[in-house]
Amino acid sequence: MTFDMIVVLGLVVISVVLFATERFPVDLVALMVLGTLMLTGMVTIQEGLSGLSNEATVTVAAMIVLSAGLAKTGAVSFIGVGLNRIGKRSFWLALAMIMVVVGAVSAFINNTAAVAIFMPIVLGLARELKASPSKLLMPLSFASMFGGVCTLIGTSTNILVNSIAVRNNQPAFGMFEFAPLGLIFFGAGALYLMLVGVRLIPARRGAEDLTESFGMGEYLTEIKLLREAASVGKKLSESPLVRELDIEVLEILRGDDRVILPGPETVLRAFDVLRVRADVAKINRLAERAGVELVGRTKWDDGALQSSEAALVEAIIAPGSPLVGQSLKSIRFRQRYDAVVLAIRQGGELRRANLDRVLLRAGDVLLLEARLEAVARLKERDDFVLVSEVGLPTYRRRQMIPALMIVAGVVACSALNIVPIVVGSLVGCVLMVLTRCLTLEESYQAVEWRVVFLLAGVLPLGIALEKTGAALFLSNSIVNTVGVWGPVAVLSAFYLLTSLLTETMSNNATAVLLAPIAIASAQSLGCSPRPFLLAVTFAASASFMTPVGYQTNTLIYGPGRYRFADFLRVGTPLNILYWLIASWLIPVFWPF
Repeated sequence: MTFDMIVVLGLVVISVVLFATERFPVDLVALMVLGTLMLTGMVTIQEGLSGLSNEATVTVAAMIVLSAGLAKTGAVSFIGVGLNRIGKRSFWLALAMIMVVVGAVSAFINNTAAVAIFMPIVLGLARELKASPSKLLMPLSFASMFGGVCTLIGTSTNILVNSIAVRNNQPAFGMFEFAPLGLIFFGAGALYLMLVGVRLIPARRGAEDLTESFGMGEYLTEIKLLREAASVGKKLSESPLVRELDIEVLEILRGDDRVILPGPETVLRAFDVLRVRADVAKINRLAERAGVELVGRTKWDDGALQSSEAALVEAIIAPGSPLVGQSLKSIRFRQRYDAVVLAIRQGGELRRANLDRVLLRAGDVLLLEARLEAVARLKERDDFVLVSEVGLPTYRRRQMIPALMIVAGVVACSALNIVPIVVGSLVGCVLMVLTRCLTLEESYQAVEWRVVFLLAGVLPLGIALEKTGAALFLSNSIVNTVGVWGPVAVLSAFYLLTSLLTETMSNNATAVLLAPIAIASAQSLGCSPRPFLLAVTFAASASFMTPVGYQTNTLIYGPGRYRFADFLRVGTPLNILYWLIASWLIPVFWPF
């Protein structure tokens, strides 16, 4: 083993640990690795920057924009309306339709976007059927993965491995080359969930309203300001109640008037009734204040906080959101979004006090009170995924047909080898803007720059593995250990290793690390690299055992009130089933 190999393998180990622990954002880790590779001379500057211009990076960004075009025109939600109408008939019909519809949609658009669009629809179905949403949200996430492995553009991982194959002088994958095994996986996964999986999913969330769901009863109260109160005549921001007790004033009831989410300049008056969020200790301190009278209330529910002007909404911090790692105080949340956070569900923990100091994470669920116009603005931002159905979102319905035709054209041109997928997808993006399916600004906002820079950073690591001989060294170790049982055993080992790694770190990073090793292993065995690359590709997109292995699992984790063990219970048998099917059928469809 040479010094260069030791350095590269050390970087691999460090990056895997950092990806898995998420101590730093994954895109930052990728750029740290890239910088180290160029500083140490493991890759040239041209090789280091090749990730930014790589066909896979550009194609992934373009496909995300095309997905946004379908979403903005309402093409995907239109399908969701049909799903809602049919699914209301029975729980089992709803479950089957969710998997079929979401799986089919996810074969052609970004999986995370598909789940974000269908999540409010699925929650509404659960309410109609009086079923626990947790029974439907996990199948929703899994179905998006089932569909994503059926086409070249179904997931970014497929596009990425295709790029690595081409770089290593292997034939490019066809648009529907994944479909034969992908459809078998789809059918096997759907049958497993219908017959076994759904019974293993606990009913974690009931049909109660949001106020009850987040346990807000003891954290909401009304106080009346008497004439002698020190806060009377002062601006809200200067009021002793706000400055000293750090309470959140949600509304002011002033006779027949109702001031929703009063601003800092609002002047308080005698006999104002303030509706506030505060913990029990602060409420007790309020009761001791001269000039403040607690107004008794027997029960708080959504109706008490909602009106023709304001609404309660449930919002999820989106993966890659700029809010991740920030606190409500540091980003001035109320001023920035014109909304108040009443509670935060973070993993299995419900937080209702000292919210300003909570560091936000992807998948956190926020209970918000906001004016209706602010809710409309929140829906337009990519910082959140709103899962509450408040009002009807506005779509560019007239552009729906052009958007569908553009995406269909991109797929057809790639499938018929008229133009390469990267060319077709870029032309599709331009047409989306020219036909006004998207504005130019929306297309830039749609790009998940976190994914782009993750790919730009980790692709050169794959180059370094090949260039230094580290990939060959690792492949020889695998072949010497498992190869005595033949190429099927080696392929099976690659699937299992990829499957386990992708449960704890980025699926794209997993594919970049293992694809070069898979190619080198195939060459050592004298076999075609194609079946080994397919093993890595399918396994990297089948993350069912943890809520952090795939972005769609992260999205449903909070709203479904799942626990980590729920994914292990339901996902482990599915992972094993896929491993056995892949080990058996990949060599059948793609011979050695």
